[in-house]
Amino acid sequence: MSGPASEGRAGGTERGGGVEEQDPPDPATRYEPRPTLSDGEGERAGRFWSARRIPAALAALVVLGAAGLLLYDVAAVRAGRQAMYWRRELAAQLAGQPLDQPWVLVAAGVAMALGLWLLALALTPGLRGLLPMRRHTPLVRAGIDRDAAALTLRDRAMEVAGVQSARVRMSRSKVKLRAVSHFRELDDVRDDLGTALRTGIRELGLDRAPTLTMRVRRPVKKR
Repeated sequence: MSGPASEGRAGGTERGGGVEEQDPPDPATRYEPRPTLSDGEGERAGRFWSARRIPAALAALVVLGAAGLLLYDVAAVRAGRQAMYWRRELAAQLAGQPLDQPWVLVAAGVAMALGLWLLALALTPGLRGLLPMRRHTPLVRAGIDRDAAALTLRDRAMEVAGVQSARVRMSRSKVKLRAVSHFRELDDVRDDLGTALRTGIRELGLDRAPTLTMRVRRPVKKR
């Protein structure tokens, strides 16, 4: 006659015959995946803004150097010393130089182009390769790489029956799919692709759902 069952490891009990029975898992420790945000759920999130460290640092250094040099020259003139040669020469050139000279026009064009470039950097967010996602909480901002999102949608397209190859190009507002189907009717493949990709776009949880355009064709016959 066998003795009572002994306590086993890992929360189980060992029965007669060497069979170990595991205790049922605690319901509180079970993993349940969170549902993805659908359209209309979550807070809207704006685009990520680039720090622009290199252009900002270069512009700051140029402005700081020019302002420091000019301030030093002004202070020297106020102290009774003669102005620097470059300042006197520049004043003389500007006083007697016509404004329609080629080098004046070129310098003005370069300065205007540089100013417009800096203004564009200051007013545009940048980081075009990072797509913002809907915010589930105000304390967390999430984004997904555009190439990674396009690769995810391409994998979704390749799961559709009849698709031989697929290529996805993605931007903030558009998703362009180019697929080759080697069997099944093209209309059926196109419908299944539309369903699969719209589901994939919704599950990405993007802040702004892009529009989908598709082109499905037969493979080119080799001669």
